[in-house]
Amino acid sequence: MQLTLANHPVTDIEFGAPARLEGTVLTIDSDELRPIVLKDDAIVSVDFEIAHPGDSCRAGPIFDVIEPRAKEPGSGADFPGILGAPVTAGIGTTHVLSGAAVSVLAEISPDLTRSATGRVLEMSGAPAEASAYSSLKHLLVIPHTKAGLTRQAVERAYRIAGIRAAVAVGRIALTESPRSVHQFDPIGPAINDRSGLPRIAYVGQIFSRQRKPEVDEPILYGANTDGMLPVMLHPDEWLDGAIVPSLHSWFGGTETYFYQNHPIILDLYRRHNARQINFVGTLATIAGSDNFDRERHCKAAASLVKWNLQAEGAVLSKYGGGLPHADLAETARLLEGMGIKTSVMVSDVSRDRRVESALLFNVPEVNAIVYNGGNGTHWEVPKVNRVVAATPEFTKLMTGPMTIDASNIVGVTNQQGASRMRAMVY
Repeated sequence: MQLTLANHPVTDIEFGAPARLEGTVLTIDSDELRPIVLKDDAIVSVDFEIAHPGDSCRAGPIFDVIEPRAKEPGSGADFPGILGAPVTAGIGTTHVLSGAAVSVLAEISPDLTRSATGRVLEMSGAPAEASAYSSLKHLLVIPHTKAGLTRQAVERAYRIAGIRAAVAVGRIALTESPRSVHQFDPIGPAINDRSGLPRIAYVGQIFSRQRKPEVDEPILYGANTDGMLPVMLHPDEWLDGAIVPSLHSWFGGTETYFYQNHPIILDLYRRHNARQINFVGTLATIAGSDNFDRERHCKAAASLVKWNLQAEGAVLSKYGGGLPHADLAETARLLEGMGIKTSVMVSDVSRDRRVESALLFNVPEVNAIVYNGGNGTHWEVPKVNRVVAATPEFTKLMTGPMTIDASNIVGVTNQQGASRMRAMVY
């Protein structure tokens, strides 16, 4: 398996016709894109807007952020299992509009108990400096769904709409020559030209069963992960559309863009290419809902890392809150007992900010812990010149000035490494 990314940098987005990529300027034909989004009968209309870095602009609630990408014809499928048959991802050439994003706005707030505004995209000011998404050029997709649908049906429509739009925009680049091409080196447990280098695996949670997945919720190759045991994936599958976030992705700050640019996997690849490590593979797993689930998942994951990937070290990250925290710790404890050194990534999302709430495990042998920030940071943000929202109510809520928590600004907090938040000891 080998993935090639053909990169087309984008420095500006505008509306116009025909759709085209001229140099680094991307022109989007909204009349051409609209019927692609409206293929879903759940969506009755859709609006499009553009947001640029530095704009006095606030948009939300943000449901998802997706990097525009499209497979080269004859080179595989876009988001297999969601837009088509579940063929293997991570093979062939994928064209990438780097520097651009397709961001889907919601008509509903993901969780009113945490924030009335949901997750917000800030394009200027201090919060924008804390989010990698503020440096992107955004096509904002604002679907309007028919009345009477269940929340799950609405959110699923948002997911499909965003993916369809991102692929359609990505296809604009297919007729152009990429500025650069990156081909990932072959990796896997059978690669044997790296004698003496530590064999490192990655174990990443992609869902937590503290929330029941919907029957038709697409997460892994279009499936909802219910009853799933840990599964070995090639790293390229993560990067090329095999995985998308749960419909509950507001918790933990995971967007499709994150998986497409997975920082842990890309850093392990970087170290592999520098011949610092032997990157032997990855596992996708889920967090259990009870002690039986936890024991089953953690032991299965540890066994795969030990016996199938034959790893000597493992990096682990979690998805969500307390239950995923416990699964992470138990998997790491089992691996340490098997002689496999571990490094775990955690964050504190406790409401009361007490050590007792944040300290969900205390395992002496799991002592390489990367803390990537919590939700204690907030900003006083000013009124902005332009608000893009799906409803007049959200427009009023987001105009400002207001106080906004870090966890409610998309791209600031992320429990799996895509965050600029760091803990400092004073």
